[in-house]
Amino acid sequence: MNVNLYGCQGKWVMVDLGLTFADPAYPGIDLILPDLEFIEERRGDLLGIVLTHGHEDHIGAIPYLAADLGVPLYATPFTAGLIQGKLDEEGLGGQVKLNIIENEGSFRLGPFGFTYVPLAHSIPEGNAVLIETPYGRVFHTGDWKLDEQPLLGTPSTAAELEAIGDKGVLALVGDSTNVFNEDASGSEAAVREGLDGVISAARGRVLVTTFASNAARLQTLGEVARDTGRQLCVAGRSLDRILKVAKATGYLRDFPETIDFDTAMRLPPRDVMIVATGGQGESRAALARIAFDSHKIKLSEGDLVVFSSKQIPGNEMAIGRIQNALAAKNIQMITDRQAHVHVSGHPGRPELELMYRWIRPEIVLPVHGERRHMAEQARFALEKGVPKAIVQENGTLLRLAPDGPLAIGHERAGRLVLDGDVILPADGGTMNERRKLALNGLVAVGVALDGRGRLAGTPAISIQGLPVEEDRADFLADAEEAAAEAAAGGGRDREKLREAIRLAVRRCATRWTGKKPVVDVMLLNV
Repeated sequence: MNVNLYGCQGKWVMVDLGLTFADPAYPGIDLILPDLEFIEERRGDLLGIVLTHGHEDHIGAIPYLAADLGVPLYATPFTAGLIQGKLDEEGLGGQVKLNIIENEGSFRLGPFGFTYVPLAHSIPEGNAVLIETPYGRVFHTGDWKLDEQPLLGTPSTAAELEAIGDKGVLALVGDSTNVFNEDASGSEAAVREGLDGVISAARGRVLVTTFASNAARLQTLGEVARDTGRQLCVAGRSLDRILKVAKATGYLRDFPETIDFDTAMRLPPRDVMIVATGGQGESRAALARIAFDSHKIKLSEGDLVVFSSKQIPGNEMAIGRIQNALAAKNIQMITDRQAHVHVSGHPGRPELELMYRWIRPEIVLPVHGERRHMAEQARFALEKGVPKAIVQENGTLLRLAPDGPLAIGHERAGRLVLDGDVILPADGGTMNERRKLALNGLVAVGVALDGRGRLAGTPAISIQGLPVEEDRADFLADAEEAAAEAAAGGGRDREKLREAIRLAVRRCATRWTGKKPVVDVMLLNV
């Protein structure tokens, strides 16, 4: 969920505008967006949004938030193609100005100058952004790695990066994701050999799941399909979208022709290779639907599923659920723990050290990772000779120059959730109520009152999510009695009466279950 703001001479620019995916702490929510309150209050001074590359955690919030900011976007062609598709899907194609900047291109926004610097990553056109200001230059890496045999695009050479360092760099704002990895991330070319070996040995159908946006891996899988004599089938809307944009912008031109689901199921299993979304356990993705038999593609005993992706922390249970379903069908599975079927798109320690040597920044400002990753990169940078480093947290306002780095304030940096078609605060009333409902259940109480405010008839009780499976009738009778007693002694003040009934019914529920459910009381005049 990357959003970075740079301010200079009273003007601001934003670098990236991403989202993240919800976990069980957000019931009913799929997407989490950044709360942009700080810059929304200063939108008159915001000059534009500059995008480094096309991953969801860098561009995913654009369709939901960019129109309200009212500023133009800047991206290289492949990234712009992905963004345009998102804007069109939301009916915003004509409302948000999207400027396409050629690879390695430059442009200016007020006191800022921007130059795209291509770096290897797992998606085409991964870029650092060199930001020039009157006070010094900032090298904002985005997501990156070093790859001597990149499959897509041409990353900057060591000499080109050294030339940037020769002109002086105030700060390197850099990716911390793999800072604990002692080894370099490795080349995408090596993954082809690993996948060739695994898939050549398979006798049944093979399904490979990977991140849809990993276009370099799609290129590899296309080559592996040819190497192993299998026809290729693609399952997942996001994969279709990536392939379409990649081909339109000059990538994946030699990707094999794909076959449809029906053809894939008619061919001998040994002749088919499927590429599917869902390697992180997403319940609506193709792999989950295949695992639970709700997809046209079917797998059975003797088939193979290859997880050609890293397991993101927090997704263990969701992935385990899919893998257990596959195991129940006696389907073999291979992950990056069993074979060389994945390399990361982020730099390990050797790559970070080389970047420090080439760029020679005065300051390292770690981003992209948890606090422990950023703290470790700051320590590592200082150990390798960078003069200064500082660790921030979300909302920290830093002065890089003059006389930086210095934390000079802290601004609110909250979260928003996309709930259906509505954007809400992540910790607002709606979400807090839903969490309570999810944890404790609901008891609804209807009480009829006559013209003098006295109980008329028996209270009506309904429950949802309360653990009284076999004792439901007895509990309802007890709750009705508690509500009736409270109504009889509650007086004529309706709010006091409502609260007395609510507390009486909740105490009853707590006695029966040990939980404190949400109790909703409705008073009716008859």
